[in-house]
Amino acid sequence: MDDSDETKGDDGIKRPRYSGGVLSFSLAKTFVSFKNPIYRLYYFSMVGHWSSLNMMNLARSLLVYRITGSGAILGILALANAIPMILLTLPGGVAADRFQKKNIIQVCQILSILISLAITIVLLTGYLGPEHPDSWWVLVVSGALQGAVMGFMLPARSSIISEIVEPDNLMNAISLNNLGMNVFRVISPALAGFIIDAFDFWVAYAIMTVMIIMSWVFVIFVPPTSKPTKVGGNSLADILEGWRYIRSEKTIFMVLIFTVLVIILGSPYGQLLPMFTEDILKVSATDMGILVAVSGVGAIVGSLILASLMNRKRGLILLFSGLLLGVALIVFSFSSWWFLSLGVIVFVGLASTIQMALGNSLVQYYTDAMHRGRVMSFLMLGFGLGSLGSFFAGLMAEGIGAPWSVGGLAILLVVVTVFIMATSKRLRVLD
Repeated sequence: MDDSDETKGDDGIKRPRYSGGVLSFSLAKTFVSFKNPIYRLYYFSMVGHWSSLNMMNLARSLLVYRITGSGAILGILALANAIPMILLTLPGGVAADRFQKKNIIQVCQILSILISLAITIVLLTGYLGPEHPDSWWVLVVSGALQGAVMGFMLPARSSIISEIVEPDNLMNAISLNNLGMNVFRVISPALAGFIIDAFDFWVAYAIMTVMIIMSWVFVIFVPPTSKPTKVGGNSLADILEGWRYIRSEKTIFMVLIFTVLVIILGSPYGQLLPMFTEDILKVSATDMGILVAVSGVGAIVGSLILASLMNRKRGLILLFSGLLLGVALIVFSFSSWWFLSLGVIVFVGLASTIQMALGNSLVQYYTDAMHRGRVMSFLMLGFGLGSLGSFFAGLMAEGIGAPWSVGGLAILLVVVTVFIMATSKRLRVLD
């Protein structure tokens, strides 16, 4: 093994990238990160965030579609969320390397509280709803503001995990993080759908606001994680330097590019889900929540698998998860049978969480501390680009229908994944 097959960690120890080991699991390792008290505090702080985010995703898109009945407006909502996220994610990465990540998270949470509270108040006034067809702009503005907050916060929120746990437990910590997120993908959308049907949208938003407040309170007790890296005074120069670092590290670059491509091609179905539930499957808001919840069950299974997985054959698993996601989305897109859609979306959730968690952990594992915030900002930029993809998918859905819009992107995802499998040995043998 030469130097190109190794990477130096924060402790100065070189780690092998391509060990040729076999795929293996350890049930004793599944919950090892919970032994870390700081990680437990961080984890509890994220519970409120996961709860509110998953409720908001369902409530906001469903309310927009009930007000407008337009896939194009759903696309505009995605675009409004994407643009500020794209613009602020890279500066957020620079900030994550310059300042305490905990402080960045707290400030962004306060802004999220104010946004959610404002929507609750507007709903209570009676202005926002199907009775006022022009009121959808309120949700587009709130989506843009939330996109700005998330864009700036995501690099800090993602990279702080590597400062809390040991490098060998990083994939376990990220997998448990995804496990919690996916548990609330099961609970929160179903709860939001039930609350909307039983009460009203404003009740759902009021509960979201309380959840974000709870998240902010828990972050208070997370101690400072490390000394911020001293980088230059010019943010643009710091971003460009981070990009040069990524380009010089071919393993990080390949994982980053593939993960972002999967997000762009595989995530638009979530934004257009109301078109499937309202027009094709013809089910209620509660059933839409159940559909998202079942996807979350698959994601929970994927998270538990990854939490038990040893650091072997992770590149190959990353590629196969992208392939599985594409195939599952093709079937879901063209299904008009409720039970088939319910069954196949399990695999959508499983594949997407494995792909995202593995991409996240591999990028952090092979990135040095000085560049970690900026490298993670490029990964988190993928979420903004995914929302941008949802915008174009929404426009296509108006012309060719939601099945061909989402299904076409899924077919492209399968083609891209098979091509990378065939041509990139670096990813196939990566541990």
